[in-house]
Amino acid sequence: MLGIVVVGGGFGYLLAAENIRTDLPDIQPSYTTHIYDIKGNEIAVVHAEEDREPATIDKVPNHLKNAFLAVEDARFYQHIGIDVRGIMRALWENIRHQSVMEGGSTITQQLARNYYLTQEQSYHRKIQEMFLALKIEHRHTKDEILELYLNQIYFGRGAYGVQAASKAYFGKNVEDLDLNECAMLAGIPKSPNYYSPMDNMEAAQERKAVVLNQMAKYGYISASTAQKTAAEEVHLAKPVPKEGKANYFVDYVIQTMIDKYGADGLYKGGLKIYTTLDMDAQQAAEEAMKNLPEMKDANGLKQPQGALVAIDPHTGYIKAMVGGRGTDMFNRAALAERQPGSAFKPFVFAAALEAGYTPSTVVDDSPLNIYGWSPQNYNRGFSGSVPLQYACEQSLNVATVRVAQDVGIDKVINLAREMGISTIVMEGDKNDVNLSTALGGMTKGVTPLELTSAYCTFANKGRYVKHTAIAKVLDRNGNVLEAYPMPDKTKQVLKEKTADYLNTMLRGVVARGTGTAANINETVAGKTGTTSDYHDAWFVGYVPDLVVGVWIGCDDNQQMGTMTGGTLPAHIWTIFMKKVIEGNNKV
Repeated sequence: MLGIVVVGGGFGYLLAAENIRTDLPDIQPSYTTHIYDIKGNEIAVVHAEEDREPATIDKVPNHLKNAFLAVEDARFYQHIGIDVRGIMRALWENIRHQSVMEGGSTITQQLARNYYLTQEQSYHRKIQEMFLALKIEHRHTKDEILELYLNQIYFGRGAYGVQAASKAYFGKNVEDLDLNECAMLAGIPKSPNYYSPMDNMEAAQERKAVVLNQMAKYGYISASTAQKTAAEEVHLAKPVPKEGKANYFVDYVIQTMIDKYGADGLYKGGLKIYTTLDMDAQQAAEEAMKNLPEMKDANGLKQPQGALVAIDPHTGYIKAMVGGRGTDMFNRAALAERQPGSAFKPFVFAAALEAGYTPSTVVDDSPLNIYGWSPQNYNRGFSGSVPLQYACEQSLNVATVRVAQDVGIDKVINLAREMGISTIVMEGDKNDVNLSTALGGMTKGVTPLELTSAYCTFANKGRYVKHTAIAKVLDRNGNVLEAYPMPDKTKQVLKEKTADYLNTMLRGVVARGTGTAANINETVAGKTGTTSDYHDAWFVGYVPDLVVGVWIGCDDNQQMGTMTGGTLPAHIWTIFMKKVIEGNNKV
């Protein structure tokens, strides 16, 4: 029988040698990515099929290291990756039972199997495992191997590695575990489903006692300590309900990161993503959006939908984002391209002010015919000669078109594009290089995020700052990959004088014009937007340090009665802003 084993082993060696890679890639397990709000509080974890967090060997308590050594590989620091004594013992048991009953695998072999091989039980795989272990020992120190192993093993509950397991079972970081918890944790990997204390506490306690006895056997603890600890209860963490926080915002961050680092970089890279989200503002936004009326479309989805975006105009930081009612995954704040209506007019006024107009410049609001197109005001009347300020406050369509005609629609469009509106169509049979764009009649429309971000330029003395949901990104080793705000993402688009004039005009909209429902104090500036068919209603308003855009509309373009931007959108804006101001949130 021994001869057969030797011959079989030799044959297995030759077969395995042909398949052993000489250029082994570094062992880099998948690590969980964490997403935090602006205050450093975790709001989401992102991983593929594995929840894994890295823990450096110096963070792992000695009790936990010793527990694993005691039950998995007592001679770890003495062997070269293969423990001959362990192999001979396992070989004898396998011969005795005429099957592969024991593997005699060292920690290094287990690491090799878990990372490079399958879980197949065969002599062929065992020999491959042994040679890979030798290569790993040649490449890494013992402490590095132990660290890799402790970050690789599975503990059940979707947790890979000692840090994720410590959080999952005990609700604490691995460095804070006591002997009792270390022993129980070390016992789980033998059979994660069976020995999970959350599923089978009795079996977990019995396994913990085995681990403690092994620790006493090898001198890591005394026999009395093992006995005493075996009798102690273990206090488990309460399961945390998997309720998403700021789901639309988190989805936006995830897509942004995938675009930059790829899916693997996000789901397996162990990034630490510090976002710009202020959870107080986010909660206020979600509460405010609960004021939407309720009806349903043909698919049973609640309508109308809505979006709210809040941005710091000086940094571009997105402080809050709601992309719908939360009943689907489509983020309307970032993805829905909707007709802005009169909310586009400030770009016309900005171009006029840049060209030498002032708020007191008289403009003509009288009947107009442009190649058969005759724009009309909301009330179907005309105001005659009025100051530009009045035309803005009362959202006069005809006067606005005349201003755009005088200044040049191309200049209006160029300003909007410089302020971040990316959806303007410049070429083709249907494009936006026409005067209907002055009234927000666009080929595609705009997203709430981009329109709100563009208004930040008005609040920021004419300087455009690219909006961002990301404040800082660290890799798994703590190196900074990116940090904001970034100087190359800002530019002076408008003269400061232009911004001052425009702020005066938009404050008039709220004080005396179509936006009086948002008149919470004298610093509020804003603009309403309503499409002629009542498919879209907007209010984008701001105080000096926060710009907030609210859009309401139906996914299937149902008419919303006679809802205008100065009604429910302005009302929701007011609810949100009062909550933020009254809460004294620094947003």
